Order: sequence, then C-alpha cells, then structure tokens
Amino acid sequence: MRNLIIGAIFGIVCGAVVGATLIGPQLVEQIPGFQAESSTAGSYSNPDLSKIEAKPALTATDFESASAETSPVETEWRLASAYGMTVPELGNLAKRIEEIVWRASDGQFKIRVHNPGSLVAPEQMFDAVRSGTIDAAFASPADWADKVPALGLFSSVPFGPSPREYLSWFYFSGGEKAYQDIYRKQGIHSIICGMSAPEASGWFKHKINTVQDIQGLRMRISGLGAKVLEKLGAEPQNMSDGDVFVAFEAGLLDAAEFSQPSIDLQLGLHKMAQHYYFPGWHQPATLFELMVNLGTWEALAPARKMQLETACGDNVRFSLAQSEANQFAALKNLVDQGATIQSWPPDVLEALEQAWADVALEEAKKNRDFQQVWNSIEKFRLEFDIWRELSQP
Repeated sequence: MRNLIIGAIFGIVCGAVVGATLIGPQLVEQIPGFQAESSTAGSYSNPDLSKIEAKPALTATDFESASAETSPVETEWRLASAYGMTVPELGNLAKRIEEIVWRASDGQFKIRVHNPGSLVAPEQMFDAVRSGTIDAAFASPADWADKVPALGLFSSVPFGPSPREYLSWFYFSGGEKAYQDIYRKQGIHSIICGMSAPEASGWFKHKINTVQDIQGLRMRISGLGAKVLEKLGAEPQNMSDGDVFVAFEAGLLDAAEFSQPSIDLQLGLHKMAQHYYFPGWHQPATLFELMVNLGTWEALAPARKMQLETACGDNVRFSLAQSEANQFAALKNLVDQGATIQSWPPDVLEALEQAWADVALEEAKKNRDFQQVWNSIEKFRLEFDIWRELSQP
C-alpha cells in the first residue's frame, strides 16, 4: 500500500512538470501574441493583448462563401422583373429583394432575378406565375388590368390618394384583404413590394391651353389615365418606351407619358418633346408588387414567408424615399437641357377630374370587384380628408 501511494504521488508530480515544461509552451506558441519566457520553473509571461492580430470584418464575398459552405440553399426561385436592372429607381427593387432575402435566410433562400424577356416576356409574366412556369415576378398591378380590371386600382388612382393615404387604406382599411382575395382567385399570392412618389403628366410637343387641345392628341399612355384622356377626345397609344422614340420621329406621337423626372431623364424623352407637364394627375402614387405562384407560396415555411414580407416592407420604405429624393436634381438637369416645366390650366385639370369620375363609374358598373375596391377607396378618402385638414398646418 505504501508503495502504491508513493507511485501515485510521483505520477502526479511528473505529469505537472511535463505539462508545464513541454506541452504548455507548445500550445502557447500557437496563440498570436502569447510568448513564453524561458525559466527554470517553466513559467511564461502574461499575454500581450496588443500583439494579437485583429481580423478584418467579413465582406459580402466572405459572407457568401461562408454561407455556401455551411448553409446549403434550401429554396431557390426564378423571378422575372418587368424593369431592367439599369432603369433608375425601378431596376434595383427586385434586386434588393434577392439580396435581403438571401441574407435574412443565411443563404438558404435564393431568388434569382432575371431581366425583362430573359425568362418570359413582361406581358406574359402574370400567366407564367399563375401556371407555375416561374416562381415569382416583380411588376405593377396595373400591368394586369386588362385581365383583372380591379387591379388597376392597386397600382395608381387618377386624382387619387397620396402615398401615405394609399398605404393607410391598403394596410388598415380593407385594401390588402381585397387585393389578396382578387389574386387568390387567379392562383397567385401577391405582396406590395415598392412605391414611387407622384409622376409627371408627360411630355408634349405643344402647349395645352384648353380642353380642345386634347382632342385628337396622340399620346403614349396606358391604364386608367388613358381611359380618362380618351373621354376628352385623345387617342391613347400603348407602346414600349423603345417604340416611343421611333413614333415621335415618324410623327405618329404628339405626347408621351412614362414616369418620374429621374427616369424620364435617362430615357431621353425630353429630346422628343420639350413641354413637361405637372402635376401627374393620373399617378399621384404608384405601387409595385411581388407576385408568387399560390401553390409555391403556400408550400413555404412561415419563416420564409416572413422573410419575403419583411423584405418587401423595407422595399416600400426605400423606394418611396428614393423616388422623392431624386427628383429635384433630375428636374434641374432636364431644364438645363431645354425642357420647359408646365402646369395644367385649372379648367383643363377640372375637365380631366370630371372625366375620371365618369370612367370610375363606368368601370364599376362593368366589374363587381372594381366597384367594391373603388367604393372602399372613396369611403376611406372621405374620412381621411377630415384628418388631413386637422393634421396639416
């Protein structure tokens, strides 16, 4: 027994000596900034923290590489966008969804955004999403008003609500429910995913002095605004932005409407016509959307749905602020290049507003969904008018 106790004590002492003199220093040498000092006792100094190397923050490339290694993609979608990536303000909105969702999901939910026409033609996106040919599309509800007339009211309303009023109605006064009900019948789930500030009324070769000047006016314009102008004798032309220039040069157009100053500037419409009219009565605010095949949406895990909804909510904030911030500089640039800013004569604007009231009544009689949505907007606006008068100085 005595020998056993002595052997155990000897083993503990030897282990401590070996650990302190041999193993410990080898481990310490592998830690940056830790330097062992030679001594007969085998001890080492306290670490000099100032010598520890600080690693640089992860870049987007590092993040992508790490996610690819540790978090394989669980869900991958193909998304068709109605707007080219280079179009100011609109082109980056679908791309933001791709980036935000990818980061929020730690690389497990990847949405691949495709330029117009690379997956399907823009006018075919609605049917492609509905059939499941593609998973999702980024566009504006007005693009599908020929198929579902009520969707035009979820894009922009002539003489309609301002951005804050529009969002208030949509999220808190029945707009979103009506929107989803309409899309569900089409086999689609859609999320409001962007918003732009008021547009310009468009570019005109000649000044508009009276209502009679609108008669026979050949103008590139679509949607509900086109129906209003048609009431006053104009001849609306629905064509792509590329065809507008050819039509102007061929003398087939007198005017063209497209978007806001920042976008119109890049398109170069001021080179075709110099009179730039405001306000944009036909689009005081414009909503954009992310359409998803209904079956694809319902198959998503709750966390994935939340990531999409959160990304789209952030897109609404970003796009509205961006579109408001960019317009003054664009207007200044346009004026420097010869554009003339014009305001609608009061009697012409009044005639346009009356024409819209007639169009809204006619569309409501023809389509039940349109009627219900329009009644909802009108009711909300009457109540909101009271609040606006009280809240604004």
